[in-house]
Amino acid sequence: MAKKDYYEVLSIERNASQEEMKKAYKRLAFQFHPDRNPGDSKAESKFKEINEAYQILSNPNKRAQYDSFGHMSSEGLFTESDFGVNFSDIFGNIFEEVFSTGRRSRAERGRDLKYDLEVSFEEAAFGVEREITIPKRIICEKCEGRGAAPGGETTCTTCGGRGSIKYSEGFLAISRTCSSCRGTGRRITKNCPSCKGDGLITFDQTLRVKVPAGIDEGARLRMRGEGEHGSYGGPSGDLYIEIHVKQHPFFTREGRDILCDVPISFVQAILGDEIEVPTLEGKTKIKIPSGTQSGQTLRLKEKGVPSLNGRGKGDLFIKVQVEVPMRLNSKQRELLEEFAKVSEADSSSRVGRFFDKLQEFFGQ
Repeated sequence: MAKKDYYEVLSIERNASQEEMKKAYKRLAFQFHPDRNPGDSKAESKFKEINEAYQILSNPNKRAQYDSFGHMSSEGLFTESDFGVNFSDIFGNIFEEVFSTGRRSRAERGRDLKYDLEVSFEEAAFGVEREITIPKRIICEKCEGRGAAPGGETTCTTCGGRGSIKYSEGFLAISRTCSSCRGTGRRITKNCPSCKGDGLITFDQTLRVKVPAGIDEGARLRMRGEGEHGSYGGPSGDLYIEIHVKQHPFFTREGRDILCDVPISFVQAILGDEIEVPTLEGKTKIKIPSGTQSGQTLRLKEKGVPSLNGRGKGDLFIKVQVEVPMRLNSKQRELLEEFAKVSEADSSSRVGRFFDKLQEFFGQ
């Protein structure tokens, strides 16, 4: 494929000055640099083309040869080694090598912290405010986070306090972070005795946490800026509080609804009754209809858990478990046997209908 005209690549006239060419190159290189266009192969190809054009036209001798002969083969005049620069180095970080100047900060964001908070079933339902104590690293007051004892730091002799070292490569002013001071421009000669040069110390901090009503097991609360302090002036991390709900002796939870198993006697199931059942607000009475079956569910509206957004509440479902006595005294047995005799002719019962079908199936 034929290469484009280098002047067209840089969008300049053939009689453009070196200063005009340099401005055009910087503008285009910034626009198409791979760091600004991640994953864009077209932008990367354009960036390489821009660099190739500039490396030729910025050199008076190569520009004269190009104006006379145009493009030559890879075995001829213009190769990467002829340019006197490694393109891969340029591609690495144009912002550092072309535009970066001045001191860099060692500031780092503080670590995020996690705290496991256990609450009761009722506290999760209605919300609660708790006081917690967490160990975390905070800025050392003795050195104000600098890590040095009083008078224990000097200007970095490698970079002269600038935090970076500049190199010249053609017109490029390449600026790299000073490896001696890691960009701070200073060297610690004596560590702070309190933080041992770290800039942070461990401290137990007490916080008040508001647990919202309706929260559930495994939910996480985020407290911004309550994690560890950042080093060298960096921002603090966040604190994540993971909620664990204790088991309840009566209730289990499904979303906003509450389930509760309530045992009743078979006499209560047959005749019906009014019984007390637990709710989150205390005890309340419900009616057990006569003929209630084991496993039947009764619903108490809006006796469940409030919604996290404050809109409405769930329901409480009472699941009735009919208890059959394991032992009978002679009087109880006599009465039940009598009941059984008078019930044999009742073909309307589920038991009666079942045995009628059974006899029909076996032809008896």
